[in-house]
Amino acid sequence: MEEYHFQVRWGDTDAAGIVFYPNFYKWMDEATHEFLTKIGSPSSKLYTEQQIGVPLLEATCKFMSPLFFEDHVVVQSTVKELHNKVFKIQHVFVKGVKTVAEGYEIRAWTSFKGKAKAYPIPEDIRRKMMQQTETVEG
Repeated sequence: MEEYHFQVRWGDTDAAGIVFYPNFYKWMDEATHEFLTKIGSPSSKLYTEQQIGVPLLEATCKFMSPLFFEDHVVVQSTVKELHNKVFKIQHVFVKGVKTVAEGYEIRAWTSFKGKAKAYPIPEDIRRKMMQQTETVEG
């Protein structure tokens, strides 16, 4: 599990002072890129050096409690499924000791050399992702 820390900004909230729900998806995206950086494969380096990206195929989020301006939040991210070319990363949003939201993203390991095409996730990266992951064949 990797953690991504942030503080809710004024622009993240609606007129009632509650976080506007699309921001949870933005934060899941940020947490995924932070996860990749922490396992030694920052997205910027993957793209500039190998033309590799991890486009989003699916995302969902369940909201349990609102967040407000200046709340401190930790997103705990764990790869829950690891397929040959696709991975599912779970994100748990925690404020203090309370889980306020949970979601996941499904992403494809994709080469952008020419036409975009999914490729097998390299073995060294798979090993780093699998430290707390259930591998799924396919």
